[in-house]
Amino acid sequence: MGSTRADSVAMTSLGTSATNRAAFRAGVVEVAPLMLGIIPFGLVAGVSAVDAGLGLSGAVGLSTIVFAGASQLAAIDLLRQGTPTVVIVATMLVINLRFAMYSAALAPLVTGESRGRRALMSYLLVDQPFALTVSRDRREPGVAGAFAYYMGCATTMWTAWQATTIAGALLGATLPDWLPLGAAIPLMFLIMLIPTVTDRATVVAATSGGLVAVLAAGLPSNIGLLVAAATGIVLGTVVAERQRTPLPEEAT
Repeated sequence: MGSTRADSVAMTSLGTSATNRAAFRAGVVEVAPLMLGIIPFGLVAGVSAVDAGLGLSGAVGLSTIVFAGASQLAAIDLLRQGTPTVVIVATMLVINLRFAMYSAALAPLVTGESRGRRALMSYLLVDQPFALTVSRDRREPGVAGAFAYYMGCATTMWTAWQATTIAGALLGATLPDWLPLGAAIPLMFLIMLIPTVTDRATVVAATSGGLVAVLAAGLPSNIGLLVAAATGIVLGTVVAERQRTPLPEEAT
């Protein structure tokens, strides 16, 4: 009887392990095509960090600790302009507010995981692993191996980001001084922005944020960028909520 119970536990453990391995591999495979967008992005982050005076160690440290491309590029651009640290940190927090919503959406999928594992997920949380993990659950509701799948996506992204950042930082030291590396950052932001403008709320957020950024460009300590980001988020959220709220005649 004891032997039968032990065999059953062993088989369950093996099945779970095999499921997690398959889910991890699936995550690696499905995130791989997205590396085409990460490679140039990471190279720009590394090159720009060196150009801003951070050096190789600073570029790697920022990339490892923050691990959020948009806020990293914003921080590098502000550092280059001599912006106070408090404004840089506040700007990064505003840009990364979306991760709070991401984590809330992922939480139901990993309720059985330990606090340590969920903390690791929070560190590795970026757009692509979140989108793929949620999409997988929508395709197959309740499918096993959500944590393993997420880790397959996220660790692949993390490795690619660190490698390309290092490559960019090493390359940056060899580039001529006349090369306008600072122009790469706003161009990268435009590349990131355009595919996300898909409805009225995102149009309002992008337009209002851009307009305020131009009008507030003369504010001290580059605080205009922070004001513009907050304006875009607030107005975009207001429009999105109005779109979701039915009119009185529709609700009756």
